[in-house]
Amino acid sequence: MVAKISSNNSLFGTLLYNKNKLDKEEAKLLSSRNVYERVDGSFSMQTTIKSFEPYLIANKRTEKPIFHVSLNPNPKDILTDEQYKAIADRYMEDMGYSNQPYIVFKHTDISRTHLHIVSIRVDESGKKLDSNFENMRSMKICRQIEKDFNLHPATKQEQQAYSIPIKPLNNKEGNVKQQVGNIAKAVLNNYKFQSVEEFRTLLEKMNVSVEEVKGLKNEKSYHGLVYTALTHDSVTMKKEKVGTPFKSSLFGKSINLQTLEKHFEKSKQQIQDNKTREYLKSILFKAMQQSESMDEFKLLLKEKNIEPVFRQNVEGRIYGVSFIDYQNKAILNGSRLGKEFSANAFHEKFADENRVLTILTEQTEKKIESESDFITSLFPSLFEQHSTDYNVENFAREKQREEEVRKRKNRQRRL
Repeated sequence: MVAKISSNNSLFGTLLYNKNKLDKEEAKLLSSRNVYERVDGSFSMQTTIKSFEPYLIANKRTEKPIFHVSLNPNPKDILTDEQYKAIADRYMEDMGYSNQPYIVFKHTDISRTHLHIVSIRVDESGKKLDSNFENMRSMKICRQIEKDFNLHPATKQEQQAYSIPIKPLNNKEGNVKQQVGNIAKAVLNNYKFQSVEEFRTLLEKMNVSVEEVKGLKNEKSYHGLVYTALTHDSVTMKKEKVGTPFKSSLFGKSINLQTLEKHFEKSKQQIQDNKTREYLKSILFKAMQQSESMDEFKLLLKEKNIEPVFRQNVEGRIYGVSFIDYQNKAILNGSRLGKEFSANAFHEKFADENRVLTILTEQTEKKIESESDFITSLFPSLFEQHSTDYNVENFAREKQREEEVRKRKNRQRRL
């Protein structure tokens, strides 16, 4: 079984992706925990969002609070819905999410039946859940689930899908220079790329960065590379440079600019011979047609082991995009694929759709606020709670108190 984890900041977009699958009858709602659903078992965007809301309110620092994972058993594993539910619950418990609200969907849109689980990385007290070495922990859990549920084990190639098979740099372990060198060499030996920028995008996945430097020193020109370690903030999910930069000369010739330039030419020829560019374009074109948000676009590509890396400024403007093809072990900037896959093209597409999502979200919030005693109306006639250890009445009272506090604060601000 292979798990593919993603983080994002849009609960609405993530749920909408799964709702679209439900509407197309390409998925079914399998189970949930600590989430309110309709009595008839149908999926409700509104009540699911309300179930997550207290957790989102408790911590607004976490930049990407939404946890979204797809669990992919081997196609040879013929499982019942009850077995899928048990696997989902076991995975979430071992990952530390057993007390979190989460909802499980079974997808049948491709030949391999798989699960999608949506949860949140913040607990009810506002504390961020531990995400350190998350992918490594997830892989170990998947191996154990395979044994306990008698599943076909994932091949090494499948286990490495949607990830670079290298341990990320960890500043706490020391030997930072050695870690930087080993990671840069491993990426160079395993992936095809045609520029320093594409190389940097791959390295940053492993908590390392690289910059091209040039200038004059003692009347002599120089042109080379500088590598820097990155630290990962588990709260904001951002990476910052830390420590002293390392000149490429400190690692010999193995990862200097001249070696990279030779790699660029070799990669260009391999990408051309393997028709990687044409393969990516066909998948991206289809995903752009089917997606209604950036999150949905990412998830559609994830099923093909392709990861888009968007670069955005503080205003949300997309100024760069690259695509990592984990199957063909290559990365290409959008500009290499054509204008229709450039940063501007994606900004125009998702800027419009994000505005639509914002309007829809605001309309939902206004509707909820305008309905008197909305929370208490959820009980007991229209909805039921599907978790045996969750106190419905206490939750309703807490929601009422939160709403009263929010309204009181708003009145004080206006004064």
